[in-house]
Amino acid sequence: MGYRKLGRNSSARKALFRSMLTAFFMHERIETTETKAKEVSGLAEQMITLAKRGDLSARRLAIARTMDEEVVRKLFDEIAQKYTDRQGGYTRILKLGPRRGDAAPMAILELV
Repeated sequence: MGYRKLGRNSSARKALFRSMLTAFFMHERIETTETKAKEVSGLAEQMITLAKRGDLSARRLAIARTMDEEVVRKLFDEIAQKYTDRQGGYTRILKLGPRRGDAAPMAILELV
């Protein structure tokens, strides 16, 4: 399969991931379902690797994948500086209990 569809078509899934990535880098941690956290984690790792590159083309790719240029500025200037000596593994998923409404397994996605 390769990826999780999350019950959405491709454009809705892409929009969901863009907004989650933007919120994740803005707040540096988000609370979501486990499956969404696992999917966004890989995308966030790719974005931090792009930010560590730091060139203009990487910045343009990052702007295309998020919804806020201020978040990209924070990603390149602050977050990437923390991980200059680290070779991957920038995110952590902490499992919570089930959600109260529908018992979906919840998790916190945060930067290490």
